[in-house]
Formats: sequence, C-alpha cells, structure tokens
Amino acid sequence: MREVLTATAVELLQGYRTRSLSPVEVVGACLRQIEEVNGDIGAVFAVDAERCMAAARASEGRWRAGEPAGELDGVPVTVKDGMQTVGMPSYNGSAPNAGSPPATVDCPPSARLKEAGAVILGKTVMPDFGLIASGVSSMHGIARNPWNLAFSPGGSSAGAGAALAAGIGALAAGSDIAGSVRLPAGQCGLVGLKPTQGRVPHLPSSTMRTVGPMARCVEDVALLLDVLAKPDARDRLSLPAAAQTFQDGSVALSKSRMGCLVDMGGGVPVAAPVRSVLDAAVETLTDAGADVDVIPPPLCGDPYEAVDRIFQVRGYAHLQAFDAGVRSLVLPEVAQWCARAASYSALDYAGYLSEVESVQAQLSDALADYDYVLTPVMPVVGFPAEQVGLSRSRPLQHCTFTWPFNQTGQPAVSLCFGMSEEHLPIGVQIVGRRFDDRGVLALARILQERRRFTLQWPLTPIR
Repeated sequence: MREVLTATAVELLQGYRTRSLSPVEVVGACLRQIEEVNGDIGAVFAVDAERCMAAARASEGRWRAGEPAGELDGVPVTVKDGMQTVGMPSYNGSAPNAGSPPATVDCPPSARLKEAGAVILGKTVMPDFGLIASGVSSMHGIARNPWNLAFSPGGSSAGAGAALAAGIGALAAGSDIAGSVRLPAGQCGLVGLKPTQGRVPHLPSSTMRTVGPMARCVEDVALLLDVLAKPDARDRLSLPAAAQTFQDGSVALSKSRMGCLVDMGGGVPVAAPVRSVLDAAVETLTDAGADVDVIPPPLCGDPYEAVDRIFQVRGYAHLQAFDAGVRSLVLPEVAQWCARAASYSALDYAGYLSEVESVQAQLSDALADYDYVLTPVMPVVGFPAEQVGLSRSRPLQHCTFTWPFNQTGQPAVSLCFGMSEEHLPIGVQIVGRRFDDRGVLALARILQERRRFTLQWPLTPIR
C-alpha cells in the first residue's frame, strides 16, 4: 500500500506498461487513503469514487490493448478548487458560493489532464478567493499539514500540498499568484513550480496568476508541465508550445552564474533553521562545481504595503460580487482585510501598481547578471493551521521571497532540502531567467539527487 501511494507518476506509468501495476489498483488505493486521512487533513472534496473507478477501469483496458490515451493515462491527480472541471463544483474557497452548480466546461489545465488520460480524484481546498497563503477557508474549514497536524500546509494551494504529502494522488495542479504553489510545496516537502508567466494556459488570462505543477519529485513536475503547457487559444496571454520537453533539461554548474538571496531588502527576517537549510543547498551546489555569489538586498525597503493593497482590491471585488445577505459568510479575516480597499481611490490604486512595477524593475536589474538565484521559500518554518498567515492583518507577510517573481514572470521552483525540529519540511526556491523552465527544473533535480535524507511521507498524519 505504501509503495503504491508514494510511487511517482513516472513509476506508475512504467508499472502500467509492464503490467506490474494497474490503474484500478492505484486509483482504488488513493480512494481508500482519502477515506482514511481526509478527515484529519481536510484536503480534498468533490470525490466521486464510482466515476474514478470507471475511469481507472477504462485506463486499464487501454493499457492492456497497448493503446494508452496519453502521457498520464491512469495516473491519479487532483485539481484546485478554483479550476473549472466538468461535473465538479468550484467554490473559490468561499462559503457564499456553496450550492454553485457543477462546471459545464473544462478550464485549460483540466482539459489537458483529461486529454492525457489522467484520473482526476477530486478537487483540493483553498482559502477564500485564493488570496491568502494558508489553508483556512469559510467553505472548506481548516486544511492541515500531514507532517504535523498542528501546522498549516501553506496556501493557497493548501489541499494540493496536504494531499500529495499524504499519498493522495501522484500529481496536483495548483495555481500561484503570490507563492500559492511554491509555499505549500515548501511547507509539505514537495516540489512545486511556478512556470514562466504564460507557460500554462488558464482562464481568465492573467499577468500574475499561473497554474503550476506539484508533485513529490522533480521528474513528475516536469512530466506534468509537459502536459499542462500545451497551447489553448482561450488564453490570449499564453506562450507558444515549447520546442523541447521539460524533462530533459541540464545545467552546467561551472558555467552558470548563480547567486544566493537571503534578504530582499525588507519583510520578515529569515529564521535560523531556514537560513541553515539554504546554506546547505548553496554548499551542495558549490561542492558540485558551482560558484554561488551572495547577492545584496535588491529592494529599497519593504514593498509589502503596495502589493498587499493590490490584493485587497482584488478581494474586495470578489466580496462585492456577492449579494449583501451572504457577504458575512466570507472568512472574517479575509473580509476585514479586503474591505479596507473600499477607501482606496483610483489614484491610490494607480500608485500601488506603480510601486509594484518599481519592484519589478529593481529586482530585474539586481538579478540581471545571474542565470539562477537561490532563496528561501519563506522566511519562517511554518505557522499554526488555524492562522491565515503570520498576522491576521497582514496575511501575505510571509510571501517575501515568492510574490516578487510573479511580477517579473520568471520561473521559480521550490523543493524540500531540510527538516525542522518540529518535523516540518523546509524548502529552498530556485529562480531562473524567463523561459528557462527546463533549467530551473534541472537545477532542482541536481539538488534532489544530492539531498542527504530520504523523505518518509506521512501517510498516517502526524499529531
């Protein structure tokens, strides 16, 4: 059972080819795991066991005939709440959306997964509007980290992170607007990629939010990116198809200019355990032949207020879209946080946008000479599951090292490179040049191969 639940997607596919594994066996094991642990971690909803098993039986038939439907035929996956998937509801994490009818059209990521033959187990939970980086939601309750149930799995792809760490599915599609793939990947011991902006088509088109693959290993993230990155004309900002697979990238360590960034110029100071793990990653790359510079703080002061207010405006638009009678159902911390936007003028908003554009320019200038930059995923190890972040009034305060790269559009991957005293994973982030998704994945694979410990996935959540 453990071997099936912790098998990588690559291993599952090989097992299907050789008939040492069957999609029916694997999907059945995942459904039993959901029954066993979802009550503790609160990660998954909209699970239809009959539909899943029917899809698994159909996949098994195709493999027996030697005619798999696509690159992920029979692989169990999950998709995030906010992703429209035919036959499943989308609540956007918020209780006023309860009763929303199932989707009748697949968004691009869901469509690509189905075309590839993946078995979608269900939806994963997210916080209200996906605008806070935790697992607290008025619709879904509290998602918990299976490594230590007292702690948050991160967010906003909270359920995706918790589910994968607990052995529910081999792959997950999350989305990232300020770190929402990389943060839960870092907090749950996973690999999570925010691709180059536009790499993965999604709806509505966005200059900041992107869908990102999540998995328990780098190879699976690259495999999933190959599937998700296929063009979709519905997203007018999406990039053309990549010329090469994302699974075969390489990095010449001695020829690549690398830097390490521990201080962005403001924000929450980096905790000692996080700094220790980042130092270990730098030392590992140095031992492998890299030359890693320490980069001075790239930003002039803490730009948090500007980006925080931009997200407040986004949240306030969601809030105002509800009928007045149900707005009180939104998570109070989220409602109070985004309601501040009611006092902002159009001129204020233009100023906040200008400040964030200045951050983009400062960061791009400071990192222009580097092929790859290592940073913490977040400055602290974790925070309690019941909290919306480090602060009720500043729920994105711990996104110091993630949100700026949504603005620059660069690819950034997080992976686990250490464990804390609380038995919580600690991740590092690798940022690359725009369009170099293959490179950041290749560098992440180098670190993964040189990691000095083996992750024992918490299939039984730890209390």
